[in-house]
Amino acid sequence: MKMFLIPPVVCLVAGVLIIPTILFAIFSRFRIRQETRYLLLGNALLSDLIYLLFYTLSTALNAAHVHLPKEACVLLLFLLAAACCGGLFTAAAIVLDTYIAISFPLRYVAILPPSRAKKIIVLLWLCSGAFPGIFFLVLSTTHSFVPCVLEICSVPVILMLTLNGTDALKLCFWLSAVVVFICLSLIFCCYAVLYFKTKQSGIWESICSRASVTFLMHNTVLFFYFFPLLALFVESFLCVKVVIGPQTGIWVSVTVCNVLMILPKALFPFLYGLRYREISASLKSIVKRKHLHLVSPALSPS
Repeated sequence: MKMFLIPPVVCLVAGVLIIPTILFAIFSRFRIRQETRYLLLGNALLSDLIYLLFYTLSTALNAAHVHLPKEACVLLLFLLAAACCGGLFTAAAIVLDTYIAISFPLRYVAILPPSRAKKIIVLLWLCSGAFPGIFFLVLSTTHSFVPCVLEICSVPVILMLTLNGTDALKLCFWLSAVVVFICLSLIFCCYAVLYFKTKQSGIWESICSRASVTFLMHNTVLFFYFFPLLALFVESFLCVKVVIGPQTGIWVSVTVCNVLMILPKALFPFLYGLRYREISASLKSIVKRKHLHLVSPALSPS
């Protein structure tokens, strides 16, 4: 199982190297941080970085056989759930923002000004905290935290034990599946409407057009985000129906959680964040200024 520690560590290193740089490029430029799409992008990157940090910490502690107290385990699981929800809700918000920008270009600034975008981001975080918070409150009042009592604070193992737990645990698990399905349905509907609205404009004629590449990039990122969750729910359904055994289920859960769910969070900044011209230009100017700052002392006369 220790080999499954490698993907989270590698992805965390990649995320720590690039995500803070993109966040700095967004929030250090007044013009960039005044645009809703960049604020949502920054929020998505922040959620991914938080998730990478705490999931890698959880995986490292389990690999080192460090047993956490119940309270510490619950707090760690809550932070992971909040960061995961933050990423999912922000992904849905990014798609909705794209839909509004294309469908209502003349009224877009009035519909989503920067002040309203900031309120939406605050609302996303409140929902991201409230959604798992309510579940954790229900589970604590019904004394359903069996995995934490057993000092097993591994997310894949807890997911498997959830399916064999109390009715409250199962209810929370399948309600989470419903929320993910609603977000996925919203994203699919927005993209379907956008495609049919813009089909007559001719922007889809060339496969190399900016619209086609952007559409492909959006779908690739969203596929990487939602496919692991769908895989988890399918695996859970198969376990409930006794199609696969518990041992196979744990291996599938570990693979999904430690590889498929972590990898998109490390690739997202490279595939999506750096593609924005304004962010790339901002990063290039920062690197250029730093290079000139390092070179100028060497060129100064002694």
